[in-house]
Amino acid sequence: MEIVRYLEAGAATPRVGLRRDGRVAPLPWNSIGELLRESADTLRERLTPSGPEVDAAAVTFLPPVDGRTEVWAAGVTYERSRSGRVEESTEASVYEKVYDAERPEIFLKAVAWRVVTDGEPVAVRADSRVDVPEAELAVVANRFGEIVGYTVCNDMSSRNIEGENPLYIPQAKIYSGSCAIATGIRPAWEVPDAGDLAITIKVVRDGAVAFEGETSTSRLHRSLEELVAALFEPTDFPDGAILSTGTGIVPELSFTLVEGDRVEIDIAQVGTLANPVVRGREAMLWLVEAADRPDARKVLS
Repeated sequence: MEIVRYLEAGAATPRVGLRRDGRVAPLPWNSIGELLRESADTLRERLTPSGPEVDAAAVTFLPPVDGRTEVWAAGVTYERSRSGRVEESTEASVYEKVYDAERPEIFLKAVAWRVVTDGEPVAVRADSRVDVPEAELAVVANRFGEIVGYTVCNDMSSRNIEGENPLYIPQAKIYSGSCAIATGIRPAWEVPDAGDLAITIKVVRDGAVAFEGETSTSRLHRSLEELVAALFEPTDFPDGAILSTGTGIVPELSFTLVEGDRVEIDIAQVGTLANPVVRGREAMLWLVEAADRPDARKVLS
């Protein structure tokens, strides 16, 4: 089963629900942020439908993040991400040092209204030359820093902008269309071992596979608990937070995403995420309207 946020036909207000076996039923919370104010024990006890089920095909699924809930990300958590950053950077030693450092690299990825979900477009910056998707397990933590769920994240990145100077990481990582999350949150207690999950990614271009790769969360250099603890150490998250835990799949520098590509990510026991690729800020302007009107979400086939 999965915790979801969805919009019924003709409705203006999203609902929080439980999806299983092709059906969706409402849950007794008005938002994901409200749900993440609960302790893990309380959430597990109360995660039961509070209304009738409907066919999942009859609703529009929204990103499972809202209100004050933020998406953060960790970097250089896999050996492959360290070597990829070293390859692209003019300051390679920075990434070599942070991989083994006591303090992990953590940065804000997106506020709730900028997050896109399955079927909606992700973007590459108009002024970037080398752009890649990053397939990552995302941890969902409640306000107390307890891990209560998992989802799939595509942490889009401009490699050439980041490679010019590590101080450009916010520009390489944070922009409209840079963060996609799957429609569902898999409860943590339904994933027996999040430290050993297969992750695969495929980029389809003109009907053919332009890039594909795979890894496992068993290759993470830091534990999920360690990353969450580092995020919550200095900061309060009254409506919880989602932390994307880094990528272990990095294409060669000769590869870049182009407009029209389709990125497909699968994480065993957690979920899938697929997004078409667009280019530039203008292609993502619909997010501004969708911030107040969820029915303006832009789903592309």
